[in-house]
Amino acid sequence: MRKVKSYPEAWPLHSPFVISRGSRTEAQVVVVEMEENGVRGIGEATPYARYGESEASVLAQIASVLTPLQNGMTRAALQQALPAGAARNAIDCALWDLERQQQQQSLAELCGVTLASRIVTAHTVSIDTPDAMASSALALWQHGAQLLKIKLDNNFISERLVAIRSAVPEATLIVDANESWQAEGLAARCQLLADLGVAMLEQPLPAAHDATLANFIHPLPICADESCHTRDSLAALRGRYDMVNIKLDKTGGLTEALALAVSARQQGFAIMLGCMLCTSRAIRAALPLTPLAQFADLDGPTWLAADVEPSLHFANGVLMPAAASVAD
Repeated sequence: MRKVKSYPEAWPLHSPFVISRGSRTEAQVVVVEMEENGVRGIGEATPYARYGESEASVLAQIASVLTPLQNGMTRAALQQALPAGAARNAIDCALWDLERQQQQQSLAELCGVTLASRIVTAHTVSIDTPDAMASSALALWQHGAQLLKIKLDNNFISERLVAIRSAVPEATLIVDANESWQAEGLAARCQLLADLGVAMLEQPLPAAHDATLANFIHPLPICADESCHTRDSLAALRGRYDMVNIKLDKTGGLTEALALAVSARQQGFAIMLGCMLCTSRAIRAALPLTPLAQFADLDGPTWLAADVEPSLHFANGVLMPAAASVAD
């Protein structure tokens, strides 16, 4: 019988992470461990209140499939047993990790992909005053970050972006409004971003207002985040978004994420690969998707005061996944 256990962890951040929905000072994750014939797999997920999740609800969902998991539940069966979300993600990634160790392969090899030795990842500038955000952007740039993700709410948009662009004129900027904007004024804001050389705008409007983007002429790509969870989301996004942000916590694990990436590309969407606040465990599980992504936003562990061991190596704006590509 397979041994399965789940538990929460809290990982303090080195500085507050501020987006339009509020501020965080720690990453709260749920971990699933499973052991079979002496081989141990582990998966991690981050419950997200925006999707009605909490540590308690995620742990309860995991507990609801404990007996089938102990009796050898497969990834395919898991897709039917639980809805997309953090609980299924933690289990799905643990099952992938268990299998890759049983097969004595890396996760990338198991998925049939080859990882780049260096993956440029976005580094996030969280919401603050224009001067503070410009200072944060400059510090990241001076430490080698080439791609900066700028978090915004509905206030001081031009002031913040002009200050940041002045501080880092050569950086690639992407902007994430986290659903905080409204349709009124969106065209002017998109033009401002384009004039400042912003490469992409992520989820400007609440997901419930996606219809506003139908036939909306925009001078830079717009990416769906909160509006895109699984393959079932794609039909409603056509003609509204140019790109989708794939996160394992939304798809409910690597299994659906891989399928979503393939289907999205077939339907003409570009891919962004994102993450929540998390440890290196969660980023390792997402690495097989990096070859398909135009933008990787995998800096979650860089916000932690201390990461899980072994941790991934981030330096000079680059994630080097070599340690994740070798079977333990």
